[in-house]
Amino acid sequence: MSEPWNSLPVPLADEISGCWSSVFPDGFPDWLKSAEGMTEGVVAGAFARSLFLRQTVERHPEQVRAMMVSRSLTEATTAGYLEQRWQEYLADVDSETSLHAALRQFRREAQFRIIWRDLMRWADLSETMLATSGFADTCIQGALDWLYDDACEQSGTPWGEHPVTGEDAPQKMVVLGMGKLGGRELNVSSDIDLIFAFPSGGETRDGRRSIDNQTFFIRLGQRLIQALDQITGDGFVFRVDMRLRPYGQSGALALSFAALEAYYQDQGRDWERYAMVKARVVAGDQEAGQVLMESLRPFVYRKYIDFSAFESLRSMKAMISREVRRKGLENNIKLGSGGIREIEFVVQAFQLIRGGRDRELQQRELLVILKELEELELLPSRVVIELREAYVFLRNLEHALQGMEDKQTQLLPDDDLSRDRVALIMGFDDWAGCEHALNRHREQVATHFSDIITTEDEEESGADALDEGWHELWLAEVEEEAATRWLSDHGYEAPSDSYKALCDLRENRTVQTMQTQGRKRLNQFMPMLLNALTTVDNPSETLSRVLQLVEAILRRTAYMVLLLENPGAGTQLVRLCSDSPWIARQLAETPLLLDELLNAESLYHPPAKEQLQDDLRQQMLRIPFEDLEEQMESLRHFKKAHILRVAASELKGTLPLMKVSDYLTWIAEVVLDHVVDVAYANLVSRHGYPGRADGETGEMDFAVIGYGKLGGIELGYSSDLDLVFVHKGDPELSTDGDKPIDNAVFYTRLGQRIVHILNTQTPSGQLYEVDMRLRPSGNSGLLVSTLQAFDKYQRNDAWTWEHQALSRARGVAGCPETLQSFERIRHDILCQPREREALRKEVVDMREKMRANLGTPANRQTETFHIKHDAGGIVDIEFMVQYLMLAWSSDHPELTQWSDNIRQMEELGRAGLIPVEDTERLREAFIALRSTIHRRALQNLNSQVEGGSFPEERTYIRAMWKKVMMDS
Repeated sequence: MSEPWNSLPVPLADEISGCWSSVFPDGFPDWLKSAEGMTEGVVAGAFARSLFLRQTVERHPEQVRAMMVSRSLTEATTAGYLEQRWQEYLADVDSETSLHAALRQFRREAQFRIIWRDLMRWADLSETMLATSGFADTCIQGALDWLYDDACEQSGTPWGEHPVTGEDAPQKMVVLGMGKLGGRELNVSSDIDLIFAFPSGGETRDGRRSIDNQTFFIRLGQRLIQALDQITGDGFVFRVDMRLRPYGQSGALALSFAALEAYYQDQGRDWERYAMVKARVVAGDQEAGQVLMESLRPFVYRKYIDFSAFESLRSMKAMISREVRRKGLENNIKLGSGGIREIEFVVQAFQLIRGGRDRELQQRELLVILKELEELELLPSRVVIELREAYVFLRNLEHALQGMEDKQTQLLPDDDLSRDRVALIMGFDDWAGCEHALNRHREQVATHFSDIITTEDEEESGADALDEGWHELWLAEVEEEAATRWLSDHGYEAPSDSYKALCDLRENRTVQTMQTQGRKRLNQFMPMLLNALTTVDNPSETLSRVLQLVEAILRRTAYMVLLLENPGAGTQLVRLCSDSPWIARQLAETPLLLDELLNAESLYHPPAKEQLQDDLRQQMLRIPFEDLEEQMESLRHFKKAHILRVAASELKGTLPLMKVSDYLTWIAEVVLDHVVDVAYANLVSRHGYPGRADGETGEMDFAVIGYGKLGGIELGYSSDLDLVFVHKGDPELSTDGDKPIDNAVFYTRLGQRIVHILNTQTPSGQLYEVDMRLRPSGNSGLLVSTLQAFDKYQRNDAWTWEHQALSRARGVAGCPETLQSFERIRHDILCQPREREALRKEVVDMREKMRANLGTPANRQTETFHIKHDAGGIVDIEFMVQYLMLAWSSDHPELTQWSDNIRQMEELGRAGLIPVEDTERLREAFIALRSTIHRRALQNLNSQVEGGSFPEERTYIRAMWKKVMMDS
């Protein structure tokens, strides 16, 4: 008798023969022999296709046996069957812990059944997607039902206005499933995107203590997420992503129908319309949920043909391209060119543009919509057929990639054994055949995507229209003398240096070894660049700066294509590099920033904080919190891209000088907010939520305090972040996870994780350099303090200079309640009565020490002026303001409301502590000095200028110093 694996490809046959006896040490078991369709050859084929299936049989044979007894694997997996099996698991649930265990054991069974039938092709794509989505619905509803009843026992039943009858009635949660879950198209190892809602405000009744409805549903939502997402000894059920809810990670976990409707009506973004296309009530009060969905329909589908959507489509197309370039996703069948996302994008584009008028398009399933597009004659039959076939192929391939090890991935394998496995699943003799079919589908999708989304009037490359002289110059077809004369005639101020730089580039080893396609692109790009440089005042100097970028992209010539196909971007590149060597260096270090040059409107008008939050939210939506490496890379790109916009705007004059620091500070705040969320979610997944005295979980109780330039809203282009971490958790309590740790340890690790994310050098550099020396007791103190310990230290042990620093401190990220508590402590400390003469002496002594250590030596003060540290500089103004605040806040508590110098000076003037005319002159001097530092930073210059600079400002600041700090 032949071995059961003999019909498999040789590498897979060898693998199965090597593991067969360890899986079945006593031989092929009778319970498998007797199961319908289960021959040894079939089982060997399943094991060859999936390590997950093999390991489940090996580690949990009794559960697999029980599953086969309940229904043969040859029978379809229906929603009714899944519900029946869940009820059997639910019968043994008597606590939240046993609920978690039942859900995870149920998942193991369902995943085994769904993946087996899919990889063996006993189920088609439709069954697999419906079964996986139905399983998710069953788990969400099952967990929600149990947790809702338990929450009502503890806190009472929430009551409020019924959305249909308008009468006072008990309320239940509504759970919206987004994305593939909403469309019943979930893949076999997917996360789930959810939004929690409830009908209306009100309070609970008949519980131990009454709470408002929103608090009830937020707590219920937290417990539901834990039931599904938390990793235990049995694994997890689904990774739950709540970032699609209004305001993202910073928004309330559950909102009333009215709040949701108001948000989408007033603030809903285009990408949120896309998300809502597939939204579906997956659990909870179905009747109320349909009322909610009807109220949101006008947001998603306009009543008219919405041609305005084309602009957002172009933006989203650009975002897809940037994401692919940034992450190197060419081998990602979802996000790469010609992938699943492009098919989804094409279909959703028609839904948003025409769905308000053609109600047939107001459905969720992609394959259904494709058919409607054909019947409405919005797409030709050939295009629909090719997109449908590609979608089915790509989704089957996605399930193959994920089902092999029950892992969420869309990346093609790079090892031979995995490729053989995928080819076997997909029905090909070898990987080459599978890859050929894949490439054919992707090429067709990419073509249709480009035809439908790209506008006809996109600018064509102007390379062919260039004067032949630039081509001859770059290709070295003219002698050196003629070449330098050409450069000189076209405005190059150092033609010989420029000629030599071009020769050095041509002789660069990377250029010499470039492939034909790359060399062709370089030969098109360089003449265009040389011609474009003639439009600036310093073409030779600018060329030397831009060549840093050219060398950086020699192996990534797609960036040259980007500049060739977008002449406007090339113009911005030349202009910015001419104006700022700092920008030139940023572009060379991170060529992906070239994408920012495509839209001059956004380049020279950086977004305010709310738009920054929305931008980051969009960028990070598809990156799981646990993928820390990709989170860090994306955050670094986000920061660099937006700082480039600020720098470009400052150089062009579209951003007032006083606003530059505001924008740089907003960028840091938005980044910090997200970093805290990522670090917190990462730790919670391992250890659970920190314990609280009131028994509730889910609240962070942690805050980040910004000091120095961050606290004072005065960040520069390369400023570090002075941070202090505080929390108001009970250090005696522990977290509630399967691997509990003390709260104190949890918050310390949270602080360490935040510093790690900010400080670590990745391929994209460092996010921010973090300075923690201003925390209580400095470097010898705890990384994270309780608010009580922080308060005690500030009252009893802090030095005067630490109270000076506190005057520039403010909360920048974390728990709002903790931030408010910090502000109260700050206010109380700054308002303490102080002996003014002793305080004045301490501040003056500290200033003298700083000037001696950091200022210009006495013998060089006629040559150099240090804008910050020398007499008459910025620090003199800061110390005067800080002294007056500490001396007089006890009499004028309103002085403490601001942390930035400008508004503090204005408050001192209003309080009569400095004449108003003096505060205005100090303010003007302060702005002039700070603006100079900003401009010099963009020229890669330090804060030292010629000794005769700013004579009037320095004279006035020294006079004010003498008046405020020296005269009694």
